[in-house]
Amino acid sequence: MNDFSLAFEERLQEIEAYLNLLEALEQQIQEGVPQFGENGPRITVQQQKILYSSVYLQLYNLVESTVTRCVDAISETIIQNQLHPSQLSINLQKIWVKSTARTNVDLNDENRLNSAFRMYTHLVQSLPISIFEIEKGGGGSWDDTQIEAMSTKLGLSLRISPDIYSKIKRKFRDELKPLTFIMKLRNSLAHGSISFAECSDEVTVRELRELTNLTASYLRQVVACFKSSIDNNEFLLPELR
Repeated sequence: MNDFSLAFEERLQEIEAYLNLLEALEQQIQEGVPQFGENGPRITVQQQKILYSSVYLQLYNLVESTVTRCVDAISETIIQNQLHPSQLSINLQKIWVKSTARTNVDLNDENRLNSAFRMYTHLVQSLPISIFEIEKGGGGSWDDTQIEAMSTKLGLSLRISPDIYSKIKRKFRDELKPLTFIMKLRNSLAHGSISFAECSDEVTVRELRELTNLTASYLRQVVACFKSSIDNNEFLLPELR
């Protein structure tokens, strides 16, 4: 297991540990109002809801960190193998040109010339790639649709099993797909559109665990696909694989 797949499992384990805590708390609430010690403060319903809402933040963190590590693994593999731009797949050649020539940045004439000359020098001298930045887009926008778009942009295979694909595309709550639902709540919390107590109103630990398991099943296959793409040298031109 390589670094980015190991990191995914470690992040997931943190969420699992947190859910175990929430399950214990929910069990205590069913048996009576829980409190700290015999005469300590009681845990209120509001505090319980706040704790539940944190799961959505953790799940979105898992999604974004997983995608970031998967994409960075492509860049790192290319750099470690000291590849020349001409060896990359057409998709990745375009990304390298865009990054090196900074075609996506509004530059003045001098900076535009400097960027073009830097790329020209790199190609003429047949230098290996030492820096390869793959633009991932702004934070807070990752769901299954964006993950698929990134895979297509990189020219890599993203093969999700029919069962998981069906579940990840099915509406989960509020007419939203699971990962889109997580993304929306994360952004609403981050921007202050809703309170933490409002976010998890009428939510149970069972529902949170269901959402976690579905998210984890999908992301685990995404990680496996990126690993397979790297192992199969899909970042290279077909004739060089």
